[in-house]
Amino acid sequence: MNDASTTRVSPLSIASIVLSMTIAAVGSGIMSTYVPFVLTQAGETWAASSAVPALAFGGLVGCVVGGPLIRRVGHARLFACSMAMVIIAAVIIAANLPAIWWILARGLYGAASNVNFIIAQSWLNHAASNEWRGRAMSFFYMAYVLGLGAGAWAFGQIPVEGNLAPLAVVFVTALSILPIGLTRLPNPPPPASVSVNIPMAWRISPVGLIGVLASGGLSMLIQGFTPIYATTSQISQGEIALLMLVMQTGLLFVQYPLGMLSDLIDRRVVLLITCCLVVLAGGAALFISFGTIILLMVVFLVFGGAVETVYSVANAHANDRADPGDFVPLSSTLLVAWSTAATVVPLGVTLLTPVFGQHTFIYAVMLVATAYGLYVLRRLKERKPVPTDERENIRIRSAQVPNASVITEPDADTTAP
Repeated sequence: MNDASTTRVSPLSIASIVLSMTIAAVGSGIMSTYVPFVLTQAGETWAASSAVPALAFGGLVGCVVGGPLIRRVGHARLFACSMAMVIIAAVIIAANLPAIWWILARGLYGAASNVNFIIAQSWLNHAASNEWRGRAMSFFYMAYVLGLGAGAWAFGQIPVEGNLAPLAVVFVTALSILPIGLTRLPNPPPPASVSVNIPMAWRISPVGLIGVLASGGLSMLIQGFTPIYATTSQISQGEIALLMLVMQTGLLFVQYPLGMLSDLIDRRVVLLITCCLVVLAGGAALFISFGTIILLMVVFLVFGGAVETVYSVANAHANDRADPGDFVPLSSTLLVAWSTAATVVPLGVTLLTPVFGQHTFIYAVMLVATAYGLYVLRRLKERKPVPTDERENIRIRSAQVPNASVITEPDADTTAP
């Protein structure tokens, strides 16, 4: 009998995994825009802001418990269970309970969502052959992010009165279970444990570690606070939905070309260029009003795309400097570092927004990008670049999808004879 770790299948056979996660992303895109819009319109801006770090903290919990749960019940069963938790979170919001329950529901969604990512990436990592694994993972990231954008657009077509939007999330989440539930792909081996080794990650690549930390805060600020900011500016539901859709296209129009450039020159130079783009886009966002919504959408496209680029290039730079034996603990450390920053930074902005106003998240993004850019500039003078022929090829990665692909290697303790 063929072992799951050795069986390789055609690219078409992984379609069920990508399809399931893309459908789930549509529901996530709806809810990620619906929750801040409704809470802010109801005067519960504090709850809309608090839901952002709650989502990230739930994601951190999911990263830690995902591996042990997979080892306990297997990929397919846990996927169904975690999707059920997403449905429960949507039902809590549909029940129109007090705002604190909405915050708890977002935390529950964050945990379930990250478990889903680990399951999907584990399956993709072991089903794909070496020849097309990189393309499969890039396609997965792209499909998921475009699904988020499609969900944001769908939010603009759904009346916010009543509970039709969360019910739509329940429907698409239930639908997303079917492709993976019916797949004939064998279950891959259990994933490796999440092990955190900050000194090792710092030794391998300070620029990579700090870049992933920076991108955690940057991504959650941009994705979480932009719909709140737009809602307080009194623009229409349809325009907010279109703004969030346009932001997701930054993955194609900003990250892809900059990522390709980083394969040709020192990745740290690209990170420096990207930080400058983030600061410039943030400055433009401060001065361009929602009266010129089309121009502002272009600014936020660059804003969101540049933040995604920090994540993907910093990850690649860290991997360039790592030995093969360090990949699993390095990836685990970067994953936990991202989730921690994604929780702490938005929490700080939530506490400071009543003092400094709704532009606080933009100031914070510009501050983080400036600090990281200055650090990269310093490191350029202290350490030589990695030779081009020793680098991994850049892959499209989204800061909204945890990079658990290396963690999904089999756990040695469970595969040893």
